Amino acid sequence: MIKNRIKTLMLLAALTALLLWVGQALAGQLGLAVAVVAAGAMNFGAYWFSDRLVLRMHGAREVGEGEAPEMRRVVADLALRAGLPMPRLFIMPGEAPNAFATGRSPDKGVVAVTEGLLRLLDRRELRGVIAHELGHIRNRDTLVMTVAGALAGGLGFLADMALFNSLFGGGSDEEGESGGTGGGLLAVVLAPLAALLIQSSISRSREFLADEAGARLSGDPLALASALRKLEAWSREAHVGRATPATAHLFIVNPFAGGGIERLFSTHPPTERRVERLEALARQTSAPGPGALSPAHARR
Repeated sequence: MIKNRIKTLMLLAALTALLLWVGQALAGQLGLAVAVVAAGAMNFGAYWFSDRLVLRMHGAREVGEGEAPEMRRVVADLALRAGLPMPRLFIMPGEAPNAFATGRSPDKGVVAVTEGLLRLLDRRELRGVIAHELGHIRNRDTLVMTVAGALAGGLGFLADMALFNSLFGGGSDEEGESGGTGGGLLAVVLAPLAALLIQSSISRSREFLADEAGARLSGDPLALASALRKLEAWSREAHVGRATPATAHLFIVNPFAGGGIERLFSTHPPTERRVERLEALARQTSAPGPGALSPAHARR
Protein backbone atom coordinates (compact mmCIF):
# COMPACT_ATOMS: atom_id res chain seq x y z
CA MET A 1 0.00 0.00 0.00
CA ILE A 2 2.84 2.41 0.84
CA LYS A 3 4.44 1.68 -2.53
CA ASN A 4 1.24 2.69 -4.36
CA ARG A 5 0.88 5.86 -2.28
CA ILE A 6 4.44 6.87 -3.16
CA LYS A 7 3.73 6.09 -6.80
CA THR A 8 0.68 8.38 -6.73
CA LEU A 9 2.70 11.22 -5.23
CA MET A 10 5.47 10.77 -7.81
CA LEU A 11 2.96 10.75 -10.68
CA LEU A 12 1.24 13.89 -9.38
CA ALA A 13 4.67 15.54 -9.11
CA ALA A 14 5.47 14.49 -12.68
CA LEU A 15 2.17 15.89 -13.89
CA THR A 16 2.86 19.17 -12.08
CA ALA A 17 6.38 19.39 -13.53
CA LEU A 18 5.05 18.68 -17.03
CA LEU A 19 2.45 21.42 -16.66
CA LEU A 20 5.02 23.97 -15.51
CA TRP A 21 7.53 23.07 -18.22
CA VAL A 22 5.04 23.02 -21.08
CA GLY A 23 3.30 26.15 -19.81
CA GLN A 24 6.52 28.12 -19.72
CA ALA A 25 7.60 26.78 -23.12
CA LEU A 26 4.31 27.29 -24.96
CA ALA A 27 2.53 30.17 -23.35
CA GLY A 28 4.83 31.94 -20.91
CA GLN A 29 3.93 32.85 -17.35
CA LEU A 30 0.65 34.58 -18.22
CA GLY A 31 -0.57 31.71 -20.38
CA LEU A 32 0.37 29.19 -17.70
CA ALA A 33 -1.53 31.17 -15.05
CA VAL A 34 -4.62 31.38 -17.26
CA ALA A 35 -4.54 27.63 -17.98
CA VAL A 36 -4.09 26.69 -14.32
CA VAL A 37 -6.88 29.02 -13.14
CA ALA A 38 -9.30 27.85 -15.84
CA ALA A 39 -8.61 24.15 -15.25
CA GLY A 40 -8.74 24.66 -11.49
CA ALA A 41 -12.11 26.40 -11.71
CA MET A 42 -13.58 23.59 -13.82
CA ASN A 43 -12.30 20.89 -11.50
CA PHE A 44 -13.33 22.83 -8.38
CA GLY A 45 -16.86 22.70 -9.71
CA ALA A 46 -16.48 19.02 -10.53
CA TYR A 47 -15.19 18.35 -7.00
CA TRP A 48 -18.23 19.95 -5.37
CA PHE A 49 -20.94 18.76 -7.74
CA SER A 50 -19.58 15.59 -9.40
CA ASP A 51 -21.51 13.23 -7.10
CA ARG A 52 -24.86 14.71 -8.12
CA LEU A 53 -23.88 14.88 -11.77
CA VAL A 54 -22.63 11.30 -12.05
CA LEU A 55 -25.62 9.88 -10.15
CA ARG A 56 -28.01 11.71 -12.43
CA MET A 57 -26.02 10.68 -15.51
CA HIS A 58 -26.37 7.00 -14.60
CA GLY A 59 -30.01 7.20 -13.57
CA ALA A 60 -29.22 6.20 -9.99
CA ARG A 61 -31.94 6.37 -7.34
CA GLU A 62 -31.35 6.51 -3.61
CA VAL A 63 -32.12 3.37 -1.64
CA GLY A 64 -35.15 3.80 0.62
CA GLU A 65 -35.16 2.86 4.31
CA GLY A 66 -36.85 -0.51 3.83
CA GLU A 67 -35.18 -1.34 0.52
CA ALA A 68 -32.18 -3.65 -0.10
CA PRO A 69 -31.82 -4.57 3.60
CA GLU A 70 -28.95 -6.99 2.94
CA MET A 71 -26.92 -4.37 1.14
CA ARG A 72 -27.69 -1.81 3.85
CA ARG A 73 -26.49 -4.19 6.58
CA VAL A 74 -23.28 -4.95 4.71
CA VAL A 75 -22.51 -1.27 4.14
CA ALA A 76 -23.33 -0.30 7.73
CA ASP A 77 -21.10 -3.06 9.14
CA LEU A 78 -18.13 -2.22 6.91
CA ALA A 79 -18.49 1.53 7.40
CA LEU A 80 -18.40 0.98 11.16
CA ARG A 81 -15.26 -1.15 10.83
CA ALA A 82 -13.63 1.49 8.63
CA GLY A 83 -14.53 4.32 11.02
CA LEU A 84 -16.55 6.05 8.31
CA PRO A 85 -19.97 7.71 8.45
CA MET A 86 -22.71 5.68 6.79
CA PRO A 87 -22.60 6.65 3.08
CA ARG A 88 -25.71 7.30 1.03
CA LEU A 89 -26.70 4.28 -1.04
CA PHE A 90 -27.89 4.31 -4.64
CA ILE A 91 -28.96 1.68 -7.16
CA MET A 92 -28.44 2.09 -10.91
CA PRO A 93 -30.68 0.38 -13.47
CA GLY A 94 -29.25 -2.27 -15.76
CA GLU A 95 -28.09 -5.87 -15.85
CA ALA A 96 -24.35 -5.18 -16.23
CA PRO A 97 -22.88 -5.62 -12.73
CA ASN A 98 -20.72 -2.74 -11.53
CA ALA A 99 -20.33 -0.27 -8.67
CA PHE A 100 -18.67 3.02 -7.82
CA ALA A 101 -18.09 5.37 -4.91
CA THR A 102 -17.97 9.15 -4.99
CA GLY A 103 -18.30 12.12 -2.67
CA ARG A 104 -15.89 14.95 -1.92
CA SER A 105 -15.22 13.74 1.65
CA PRO A 106 -16.01 10.76 3.89
CA ASP A 107 -18.92 12.76 5.35
CA LYS A 108 -20.39 13.08 1.85
CA GLY A 109 -19.66 9.51 0.75
CA VAL A 110 -21.86 7.78 -1.81
CA VAL A 111 -21.88 4.11 -2.83
CA ALA A 112 -23.80 3.12 -5.96
CA VAL A 113 -24.31 -0.36 -7.38
CA THR A 114 -26.20 -1.67 -10.38
CA GLU A 115 -29.22 -3.94 -10.15
CA GLY A 116 -27.20 -6.54 -12.02
CA LEU A 117 -24.49 -6.55 -9.36
CA LEU A 118 -26.98 -7.26 -6.59
CA ARG A 119 -28.36 -10.19 -8.59
CA LEU A 120 -25.00 -11.64 -9.63
CA LEU A 121 -22.92 -11.58 -6.45
CA ASP A 122 -23.41 -13.55 -3.28
CA ARG A 123 -23.21 -11.86 0.12
CA ARG A 124 -19.50 -12.58 0.57
CA GLU A 125 -18.61 -11.11 -2.83
CA LEU A 126 -20.88 -8.12 -2.23
CA ARG A 127 -18.98 -7.41 0.99
CA GLY A 128 -15.74 -7.46 -0.96
CA VAL A 129 -17.03 -4.96 -3.53
CA ILE A 130 -18.54 -2.63 -0.91
CA ALA A 131 -15.30 -2.74 1.09
CA HIS A 132 -13.39 -1.74 -2.06
CA GLU A 133 -15.70 1.24 -2.58
CA LEU A 134 -15.35 2.30 1.05
CA GLY A 135 -11.60 2.09 0.51
CA HIS A 136 -11.96 4.74 -2.20
CA ILE A 137 -13.93 6.95 0.19
CA ARG A 138 -11.45 6.53 3.03
CA ASN A 139 -8.50 7.21 0.69
CA ARG A 140 -10.23 10.39 -0.57
CA ASP A 141 -9.80 9.31 -4.16
CA THR A 142 -12.31 11.86 -5.42
CA LEU A 143 -9.92 14.58 -4.20
CA VAL A 144 -6.85 12.84 -5.66
CA MET A 145 -8.42 12.41 -9.08
CA THR A 146 -9.73 16.00 -9.01
CA VAL A 147 -6.17 17.28 -8.49
CA ALA A 148 -4.92 15.04 -11.29
CA GLY A 149 -7.78 16.21 -13.50
CA ALA A 150 -6.97 19.87 -12.79
CA LEU A 151 -3.33 19.39 -13.77
CA ALA A 152 -4.21 17.43 -16.90
CA GLY A 153 -6.89 19.97 -17.75
CA GLY A 154 -4.35 22.78 -17.44
CA LEU A 155 -2.15 21.01 -19.98
CA GLY A 156 -5.12 20.63 -22.29
CA PHE A 157 -5.85 24.37 -22.07
CA LEU A 158 -2.21 25.18 -22.81
CA ALA A 159 -2.24 22.95 -25.86
CA ASP A 160 -5.45 24.58 -27.12
CA MET A 161 -4.02 28.06 -26.55
CA ALA A 162 -0.80 27.22 -28.37
CA LEU A 163 -2.68 25.67 -31.28
CA PHE A 164 -4.99 28.69 -31.55
CA ASN A 165 -1.98 30.99 -31.43
CA SER A 166 -0.18 29.10 -34.20
CA LEU A 167 -3.24 28.94 -36.45
CA PHE A 168 -3.83 32.69 -36.25
CA GLY A 169 -0.23 33.77 -36.80
CA GLY A 170 0.83 34.34 -33.21
CA GLY A 171 3.51 31.69 -33.36
CA SER A 172 6.15 33.73 -35.24
CA ASP A 173 9.22 34.35 -33.17
CA GLU A 174 10.97 37.60 -34.02
CA GLU A 175 13.20 37.45 -30.98
CA GLY A 176 14.52 33.98 -31.79
CA GLU A 177 13.25 32.53 -28.56
CA SER A 178 13.56 28.81 -27.91
CA GLY A 179 11.19 26.42 -29.60
CA GLY A 180 10.26 26.78 -33.26
CA THR A 181 6.92 26.08 -34.83
CA GLY A 182 7.70 22.39 -35.23
CA GLY A 183 8.72 22.01 -31.61
CA GLY A 184 5.65 23.93 -30.45
CA LEU A 185 3.29 21.78 -32.49
CA LEU A 186 5.02 18.66 -31.20
CA ALA A 187 4.44 19.84 -27.64
CA VAL A 188 0.80 20.60 -28.46
CA VAL A 189 0.33 16.96 -29.45
CA LEU A 190 2.59 15.22 -26.93
CA ALA A 191 1.81 17.18 -23.74
CA PRO A 192 -1.90 16.21 -23.51
CA LEU A 193 -0.99 12.64 -24.46
CA ALA A 194 1.60 12.46 -21.69
CA ALA A 195 -0.90 13.99 -19.25
CA LEU A 196 -3.50 11.37 -20.16
CA LEU A 197 -0.97 8.58 -19.65
CA ILE A 198 0.01 9.90 -16.22
CA GLN A 199 -3.61 10.51 -15.20
CA SER A 200 -4.53 6.96 -16.21
CA SER A 201 -1.58 5.60 -14.26
CA ILE A 202 -2.70 7.51 -11.16
CA SER A 203 -6.19 6.03 -11.53
CA ARG A 204 -4.76 2.50 -11.81
CA SER A 205 -2.64 3.09 -8.71
CA ARG A 206 -5.71 4.18 -6.74
CA GLU A 207 -7.55 1.02 -7.81
CA PHE A 208 -4.76 -1.13 -6.39
CA LEU A 209 -4.91 0.87 -3.16
CA ALA A 210 -8.69 0.45 -2.91
CA ASP A 211 -8.36 -3.29 -3.57
CA GLU A 212 -5.92 -3.68 -0.71
CA ALA A 213 -7.84 -1.39 1.62
CA GLY A 214 -11.08 -3.24 0.85
CA ALA A 215 -9.50 -6.66 1.27
CA ARG A 216 -8.12 -5.73 4.68
CA LEU A 217 -11.36 -4.09 5.72
CA SER A 218 -13.50 -7.11 4.85
CA GLY A 219 -10.85 -9.56 6.04
CA ASP A 220 -11.50 -11.65 2.92
CA PRO A 221 -9.29 -10.80 -0.09
CA LEU A 222 -10.51 -13.86 -2.01
CA ALA A 223 -14.10 -12.60 -1.91
CA LEU A 224 -13.11 -9.45 -3.78
CA ALA A 225 -11.00 -11.52 -6.19
CA SER A 226 -14.01 -13.74 -6.93
CA ALA A 227 -16.25 -10.71 -7.47
CA LEU A 228 -13.72 -9.12 -9.84
CA ARG A 229 -13.59 -12.27 -11.95
CA LYS A 230 -17.37 -12.27 -12.31
CA LEU A 231 -17.54 -8.55 -13.08
CA GLU A 232 -14.76 -8.77 -15.64
CA ALA A 233 -16.50 -11.62 -17.43
CA TRP A 234 -19.69 -9.56 -17.63
CA SER A 235 -17.89 -6.36 -18.70
CA ARG A 236 -16.84 -8.12 -21.90
CA GLU A 237 -20.46 -8.88 -22.70
CA ALA A 238 -22.27 -5.66 -21.73
CA HIS A 239 -21.55 -2.13 -20.56
CA VAL A 240 -23.18 -0.26 -17.69
CA GLY A 241 -26.32 1.19 -19.27
CA ARG A 242 -25.29 4.85 -19.29
CA ALA A 243 -21.54 4.49 -18.84
CA THR A 244 -19.32 7.01 -20.60
CA PRO A 245 -15.52 7.28 -20.87
CA ALA A 246 -15.74 10.38 -18.62
CA THR A 247 -17.03 8.30 -15.70
CA ALA A 248 -15.34 4.96 -16.45
CA HIS A 249 -12.63 5.58 -13.83
CA LEU A 250 -15.25 5.58 -11.08
CA PHE A 251 -16.38 2.00 -11.55
CA ILE A 252 -14.81 -1.01 -9.85
CA VAL A 253 -14.16 -2.59 -13.27
CA ASN A 254 -13.75 -0.66 -16.50
CA PRO A 255 -17.08 -0.72 -18.39
CA PHE A 256 -15.07 -0.24 -21.60
CA ALA A 257 -12.65 -3.13 -21.27
CA GLY A 258 -10.06 -3.37 -24.01
CA GLY A 259 -6.67 -4.84 -24.71
CA GLY A 260 -3.42 -4.00 -26.45
CA ILE A 261 -2.51 -0.32 -26.59
CA GLU A 262 -5.82 0.59 -24.91
CA ARG A 263 -4.36 -0.70 -21.65
CA LEU A 264 -1.87 2.19 -21.66
CA PHE A 265 -4.79 4.61 -21.31
CA SER A 266 -7.01 2.35 -19.21
CA THR A 267 -8.25 3.78 -15.91
CA HIS A 268 -8.04 0.30 -14.35
CA PRO A 269 -5.25 -2.26 -13.98
CA PRO A 270 -5.79 -5.60 -15.75
CA THR A 271 -8.20 -7.66 -13.67
CA GLU A 272 -5.84 -10.64 -13.70
CA ARG A 273 -3.18 -8.52 -11.98
CA ARG A 274 -5.64 -7.32 -9.38
CA VAL A 275 -6.72 -10.90 -8.68
CA GLU A 276 -3.09 -12.04 -8.39
CA ARG A 277 -2.37 -9.33 -5.84
CA LEU A 278 -5.45 -10.20 -3.82
CA GLU A 279 -4.53 -13.88 -3.82
CA ALA A 280 -1.01 -12.99 -2.66
CA LEU A 281 -2.51 -10.81 0.09
CA ALA A 282 -4.76 -13.70 1.15
CA ARG A 283 -1.73 -15.97 1.50
CA GLN A 284 0.16 -13.30 3.41
CA THR A 285 -2.65 -12.46 5.81
CA SER A 286 -3.58 -16.09 6.48
CA ALA A 287 -0.04 -16.88 7.64
CA PRO A 288 0.74 -16.35 11.35
CA GLY A 289 2.84 -13.32 12.09
CA PRO A 290 2.72 -9.51 11.82
CA GLY A 291 0.95 -9.57 8.47
CA ALA A 292 -2.00 -11.68 9.65
CA LEU A 293 -5.44 -10.13 9.83
CA SER A 294 -6.63 -9.19 13.27
CA PRO A 295 -9.51 -11.11 14.87
CA ALA A 296 -11.72 -8.05 14.28
CA HIS A 297 -11.09 -8.31 10.53
CA ALA A 298 -11.43 -12.06 10.50
CA ARG A 299 -14.96 -12.09 11.90
CA ARG A 300 -17.82 -12.97 9.57
